[in-house]
Order: sequence, then C-alpha cells, then structure tokens
Amino acid sequence: MSSFNEMIKNITPDIYQSLKLAVEIGKWSDGGKLTAEQRELSLQAMIAWEIQNLPEEERTGYMGPQECQSKSIEVPNILFKSDAVH
Repeated sequence: MSSFNEMIKNITPDIYQSLKLAVEIGKWSDGGKLTAEQRELSLQAMIAWEIQNLPEEERTGYMGPQECQSKSIEVPNILFKSDAVH
C-alpha cells in the first residue's frame, strides 16, 4: 500500500471533484452512503490535495481577511439620543 502522500499525488482533478461531491452530499457516485471514516479520510485527502494544487483563497475552509468589516462603519444609536434625560 502506498503512503498517504503518494496517494495524494495520484489524485486527478476529476477524482478530487468526485471526493468533494461525495463529502458534500454524503454519498458516493453510485449512491452508496459514506461511512464516518470514509467521510473523514475523503475530507483529509481533499484538503491535502488542495494545499498542493489550489491557491489559498480557493481551499476548503478559507475564511478570507479576518478583520471586522463593521469597524469602519459608524452605527447610529436610534434608541437613545445623547441629550435624553433618564
């Protein structure tokens, strides 16, 4: 049996797409349900293949820039006016 890294090198883009679809829908192309172990191993293979073949922004789990976008937007306080007396 070849190593995990050797297996990843042999994954073609078509095989990658099949693995990705199987993980997404929980079934193989023949309709058979993935076991939890098959789903986990397929996801690991997908991620390993993506690291070698896709730019970071196209990989599974990519979140983009993590700075809060709302920092630059001032949100008006519509409930209380600053000159309100309590």
